[in-house]
Amino acid sequence: MNNNELEELKQRYVVRGAASSAKQFAARAENAEIWDEDGQRLIDFAGGIGVLNLGHRHPDVVKAVKDQLDKVMHTAAGVITYAPYVTLAERLCQLTPTRGPDRKALLVNSGAEALENAVKIARAATGRSGVITFEGGFHGRTLLTLAMTGKVWPYKGEFGPMPGEVFHVPFPNAWYGVSEDDAIAAINARFRTDIPAERVAAIVIEPVQGEGGFYPAPATFLRKLRELCDQHGIMMIVDEVQSGFARTGRLFAIEHSGVQPDIMTMAKSLADGMPLAAVVGSAKVMDASGPGSLGGTYGGNPLSCAAALAVLDVIQHDGILEKSVLLGDALIARFREWEARFTCVAHGRHLGAMAAFELVDDNGKPCAERTKALTAYAREHGLILLSCGVFANTIRILVPLTVQKEVLEEGLTIIENGLATFG
Repeated sequence: MNNNELEELKQRYVVRGAASSAKQFAARAENAEIWDEDGQRLIDFAGGIGVLNLGHRHPDVVKAVKDQLDKVMHTAAGVITYAPYVTLAERLCQLTPTRGPDRKALLVNSGAEALENAVKIARAATGRSGVITFEGGFHGRTLLTLAMTGKVWPYKGEFGPMPGEVFHVPFPNAWYGVSEDDAIAAINARFRTDIPAERVAAIVIEPVQGEGGFYPAPATFLRKLRELCDQHGIMMIVDEVQSGFARTGRLFAIEHSGVQPDIMTMAKSLADGMPLAAVVGSAKVMDASGPGSLGGTYGGNPLSCAAALAVLDVIQHDGILEKSVLLGDALIARFREWEARFTCVAHGRHLGAMAAFELVDDNGKPCAERTKALTAYAREHGLILLSCGVFANTIRILVPLTVQKEVLEEGLTIIENGLATFG
């Protein structure tokens, strides 16, 4: 079937809320390139929204999945477990910088499921119920994680009311006039006006906001947040769903700060395209709830676990962290060139290869219209490019860390040509 035929089927049978705006359909993919059903080539700067840090169909990951497929495809870990689940749990506990020394892991299917379980665990460990999250944060599309998400449209505007005892505070963002002290003061204000500190189970933060605009949380703020949580006996949950697995030049973004959270969530590039997520934390915290209280039918599927083990091997042995740093340096250098050349480009930023810039109007205000126009131009010229941000004016780069230099340059040139159309 070609693109047009598939588009007709999509419009007829796929629910509007889940449909993609793209009129093309992926037929095959390799590293940072996709070919659609009509044979047209696309450069992929989206990477499955941060899922493909090692690119499409990394050969080591593909081999691991195929080998596992010949052994066990599924049993449900709660019925009878298998070696890849336990081995992956061990590796993640060894690599994750949560408070220790003893750690334990839970494997689930998605980032939202990981966040749901992290909150459940924090509530069991503290005997409290409240959750504080940050404006602009994104934690998932289930009802609890929608309540935690700090952006209304398009995610939660039509699905209220939201679960209670979830409170939002400003994310420290100097670009938009929110200081670290402002954010800490807002948390203390919530303690006075909405929920006492002794009823707060967890404060949840992305070390680099994903959908909220690729804003890194300052390391100094993360340390202040750790101190505040310790002062009040609150669990610090760090959401590494989009920032994890080498995207920022470290295995996890929180490592840049030296802060050790109580619980961490991870997903996306954990298994490079296979559905898998995890919750990792100190053994005492993770074991707060009883046997049978955590789990799920598909959580920690054998094929996904095999893929994740291969991902960790590739990151370790193929210099992926170094590639992330070099890619980030190349991106920010290009952003600086654009800022000097185009008045519509502002606030280029990055942590490793988690990089973004903003589009503004002639008065320097966030411009969602130009952002939408640029992503459309990119798609028309063979580049998949994503926007994000509370003001929908951020262009984010999630190209695979394994991208070939010539493919990277080709994609950046398309962006540059698109920016030139704004004058």
